[in-house]
Amino acid sequence: MARRHVAQKRLVLPDPVYKDEIVMKFVNCMMRHGKKAAAEKAFYGAMSEIQTSGADPLETFRSALDNAKPMLEVKSRRVGGSNYQVPVEIRPERRQALAIRWLIEFARKRSGKSMKERLAGEILDAANKRGATIKRREDVHKMAEANKAFAHYRW
Repeated sequence: MARRHVAQKRLVLPDPVYKDEIVMKFVNCMMRHGKKAAAEKAFYGAMSEIQTSGADPLETFRSALDNAKPMLEVKSRRVGGSNYQVPVEIRPERRQALAIRWLIEFARKRSGKSMKERLAGEILDAANKRGATIKRREDVHKMAEANKAFAHYRW
């Protein structure tokens, strides 16, 4: 772990369609093996499917991300020879990164024909506060709540 220098945040350019940085971060996280065109095709296809369902795609996407963001998580802390799961608050950048990661992970695990259908379904579910992504967030919050007694070990 580097102690002298703090890593610089990379500048992410906004995407060409919605002019939004979060969309480009999402597409970059979706990308596998450097195939950005395939990731963009799947994402924009999912957005067009959301639009055909009658909702504003960008607002639906943002509400899905906001609903998926966790507030607390547990970190393992060694105190006196035993490990404790200590609940800690999550930084905003990590909240967003976890929400993006979970949306993509559970969209890939869904059953469906193409990635755009699976991603559209997961985004719509998260926007409506249901689905696997929201369940993961609730599980993380339950774990933090259950270990609230060890909060005084926070560092």
